Amino acid sequence: MAAPGKLDSDLKEWWVSNPFDIVKEGHNLSAYERKRLFLNVKGADGQRNFLDVSGVSGADNDGDGRSVVAGDFRHNGQLDVVLRQSGGGPVVLYENRFPKRHYLEVSLRGTMKEVEPGRRSNRLGIGARLIAVVNGQQLVREMYPLNSFRSQMPNVVHFGLGDAERVEKLTILWPSGLRQELTDVAGDRHIVVEEGNGAVETVTPGRTISPEPIKVAGVE
Repeated sequence: MAAPGKLDSDLKEWWVSNPFDIVKEGHNLSAYERKRLFLNVKGADGQRNFLDVSGVSGADNDGDGRSVVAGDFRHNGQLDVVLRQSGGGPVVLYENRFPKRHYLEVSLRGTMKEVEPGRRSNRLGIGARLIAVVNGQQLVREMYPLNSFRSQMPNVVHFGLGDAERVEKLTILWPSGLRQELTDVAGDRHIVVEEGNGAVETVTPGRTISPEPIKVAGVE
């Protein structure tokens, strides 16, 4: 056993230098393993499968990918992908060039009012579950932007509607316990839904969305 304050050379998996010096020396942490991209497709039998489209997508480079974010960065209703790699290099934007279809984007605005004992919604509605009924089919999403390593997604829930122009019913299960339903919601837009408010606000492309300020007792 090593003396107190001394390095114990018997320990396994002990880093004695910065592992990212490997990148500076021109090597690759992932052994040049190419990235993979899978497309969720519906087959003739009605079943959904993941189709490997890595080679035709242009996204199968051999860099050390560390962060990936999907979002509508061009404000056209289609999800693009931004990739950041370890060791520097440019941030890569992969544009979605599939034929344009209908969509609905939803942002939330919680009121922070206590609906059930001890339960409130935060101002951005993070943790809410959204269920959209489109042509009789349920699409389920969650407002949870922290789902990628060392990156954050936009605080927007995206529903791809395909050929449908409207959402028959949109159900929001807020963190406070409130269940809110909207019917016959027009697509091809970005809306903001306030907790408990039946009216929706349409967002102009490029506009920044922020929570409404709240008053705190004793603070001017």
